[in-house]
Amino acid sequence: MTGGAAGMSDPAQGGGHTVLSVLRGAEAWLQRRSVEAPRRSAELLLGKVLGLGRLDLYLAHDRPLDDAERAAMRALVARRGNGEPVAYLLGSWGFRGLELEVAPAVLIPRPETELLVDHALCHAPQGGRVLDLGTGSGAIAIAIACERPDLRIVATDQSRNALAVAAGNVARHGVGERVELRAGDWWQAVATSSTFDVVVSNPPYIDPQAPHGIAADVAAHEPPLALYSAAGDVVSCYRAIAAGLAQHLVAGGWFVAETGVGASSPALALLRQQPFLTDAQLLPDPAGIDRFLLARRV
Repeated sequence: MTGGAAGMSDPAQGGGHTVLSVLRGAEAWLQRRSVEAPRRSAELLLGKVLGLGRLDLYLAHDRPLDDAERAAMRALVARRGNGEPVAYLLGSWGFRGLELEVAPAVLIPRPETELLVDHALCHAPQGGRVLDLGTGSGAIAIAIACERPDLRIVATDQSRNALAVAAGNVARHGVGERVELRAGDWWQAVATSSTFDVVVSNPPYIDPQAPHGIAADVAAHEPPLALYSAAGDVVSCYRAIAAGLAQHLVAGGWFVAETGVGASSPALALLRQQPFLTDAQLLPDPAGIDRFLLARRV
């Protein structure tokens, strides 16, 4: 590889273009570009090119790469060096042991959202109905369906491109009979008479006017529709969701949502202002960040 991403270009002059030399060259080039976790990125990308797991790469450390494989790796590393998330380059990402298709139309599933699923499952009664508002890739809905076959889930999103990704993931994991996808903005996608035992959501909560703490690669590549609240109003999406809970959440049912820095306290205050909700609380993630909102329908 020459120039740009080719710092991996002849990564080991005289040593040949082996798995190990290409990995080292890619890691070094990504590190110079200040890419987060450069070694892991290099391993995942080369694994995609060669169809090998990360451990298998090292077991095949002296395997040579042909010109086509090197060209494919060069292209992926160049894109990663320009900030494109590795999950989009791979085309899939893991979530609670499931492999899910991801694309720029959807957020990349995060580890903290895996814990949101735990909270939803904890409050879902046997044979209950769950609503996932703003499903994106379908990660939350599919994880719930896979782990609790007794539950029925409706999953909505206003982005038809996101729903196309979710539909592929639903089919991939064989949960189409228990996960119904619907298009629409928040409650617009929900039938007037529909009620649920749990409403779960990971809504946008970053103020586009003050996007503090958002990583540059996230801001540049992940969908704004799934990231940002209304300008100057970090609880705009929580407010829209709260407006339908009195009608669609059964008595004793739970609302469970993800939140984050800057939005957690005002979102909690919003829930506590709703006369039909009780037990509103804010729980931390493993890093101690206030992350999960919960409230029960009176």
